[in-house]
Amino acid sequence: MTRIEHRSARRRYLIAYDIREPGRLRSIHKVVKAHGEPLQYSVFLCDLNPSELTGLRWKLEDIMAHEVDSILILDLGNPRDLSAFTFLGERAELPISGPRIL
Repeated sequence: MTRIEHRSARRRYLIAYDIREPGRLRSIHKVVKAHGEPLQYSVFLCDLNPSELTGLRWKLEDIMAHEVDSILILDLGNPRDLSAFTFLGERAELPISGPRIL
């Protein structure tokens, strides 16, 4: 992998949030949904390159109330590696790796 490819490589992130106020909750949901696919309510999978991750973090931090809200961003690695997932009960359909076109 070249240096340029490494900087633009996408990684899969699990993003989950606990937002205390309904207005902020709707705003956070809208921002995260624009960057990923819902896995469960308030839990999303997002395939992002470093620049996209930085932009998303900036948007989320601007909306959330840091003293009462919580957002988890967990790096799951390469989007093609599904070994990080174990489903009990109904299996959620995982998003296909690659850029999203909105």
